[in-house]
Amino acid sequence: MRAFLMITGLAALLATSANAQDAGRDFCADRPGKGSPPCVLDAGRFQAELGVTDGSWSRGGGTSTDDLAFGAVELRLGLVSTVEGQISWTAHERVREKDRASGAVSVVDGVGDVNLALRWSLKNPGGDGVSIALQPFVTAPVGAEGIGGDAWQGGVIVPVSLPLNADWSLALSPELDLRPDADGSGRHAGFGGAVGVGRSFGPVALGVELWADRDEDPSGHVTSASFDLTAAWTPASVKDLQLDASAYVGLNRDTPDLELAVGVAKRF
Repeated sequence: MRAFLMITGLAALLATSANAQDAGRDFCADRPGKGSPPCVLDAGRFQAELGVTDGSWSRGGGTSTDDLAFGAVELRLGLVSTVEGQISWTAHERVREKDRASGAVSVVDGVGDVNLALRWSLKNPGGDGVSIALQPFVTAPVGAEGIGGDAWQGGVIVPVSLPLNADWSLALSPELDLRPDADGSGRHAGFGGAVGVGRSFGPVALGVELWADRDEDPSGHVTSASFDLTAAWTPASVKDLQLDASAYVGLNRDTPDLELAVGVAKRF
């Protein structure tokens, strides 16, 4: 918690001291959805995004799992015209598992890991037209036992967006990771990403997305996949604000049956 507060304070200080400018880029949030957009904040601009609540539910294999997270914070700061820095952290997560045969219940809760990332725009940093970025990231294992990971890990995402016509757009975010083995003896690859289409209806943006992840852990390979629906509303009366909601439906047994999330984003 202390480390996160120090990082948050540093980001706020940099945002205050930076020479803020308004280059007229459209408001662009990471939320909602599991993919990453290629848009980058103007230098000196600061954006805060909050996952107010995120819940997932799984029923299968004789076990029921309820996973609730609150206060997933992402802070974004425009460093230069083509690069932004990101810090994200979950304030509280609670995982409850129940063995339906015996009735035994186990509960773990606590804070999540801290994720640090840079997003470097390779083409069209405002996200207009064909836009491409490179997003390396690293995860610091500072979360509670049973909630966060037990070792450092990282990877790279390549967000891409392009207009299909005047109304529809396509978004891709392939990802390649280096993850710790479950037994702690080494590291292995993980890969996946999201592909989706979206359309705006005035202040409302709707999206449909397919997401998949492949974990190549030597102890057992796991593939997760979901079908996602997203909605975001940008009220005309409040500048640079977005409210969002999303629903993720699991497509196999290694993915939660249903996940629902709501959140908010604000640019300063």
